[in-house]
Amino acid sequence: MNINDSEKIQKAVRAILEAIGEDPSREGLVDTPKRVAKMYEELTAGYTDDEKIHLSKTFDVDTGDMVIEKDITFSSICEHHLMPFFGKIAIAYIPNEKVVGLSKLARTVEVFARRLQLQERLTHDIASAIMDNLGAKGVFVLCEAEHTCMTARGIRKVGSKTVTYTALGEIGEEQKNRIIALVK
Repeated sequence: MNINDSEKIQKAVRAILEAIGEDPSREGLVDTPKRVAKMYEELTAGYTDDEKIHLSKTFDVDTGDMVIEKDITFSSICEHHLMPFFGKIAIAYIPNEKVVGLSKLARTVEVFARRLQLQERLTHDIASAIMDNLGAKGVFVLCEAEHTCMTARGIRKVGSKTVTYTALGEIGEEQKNRIIALVK
């Protein structure tokens, strides 16, 4: 297992099951601690992945025209309640003589989404990684997500979405508005 300690996770899940009045030895629950440990290994794989690897394969370009990739789906875990949040991310950047393969942008999203997260940090980390690793002139990242801590518990407002964005470098107000209109 990567950085996760499977035995500790399994022990904790058994304790949670007991704490809510369940019997961890019940047929339907006997393998649940193992499944949850495996799930957390997958959902936190971003701690052992490195965005620099994904953003290192670049291609030279003569133009400085903006590149936009939108509707990059993701799921992550909110660090406040350990509940999922999921949605779509749009990335726009102004190249500085080099671009990266489009799949590498989606892989970069996964690196940061596969960690305990706040949506605001997720949005900013993706923008910073692209800015820093590509030497982009400007980067804009927009994230729209539904948080199950808002929809499945607490206030229970199903369908409510949170929108965050980060703009770095040479992204002016007019460009922000055009990008937002394009990705919606």
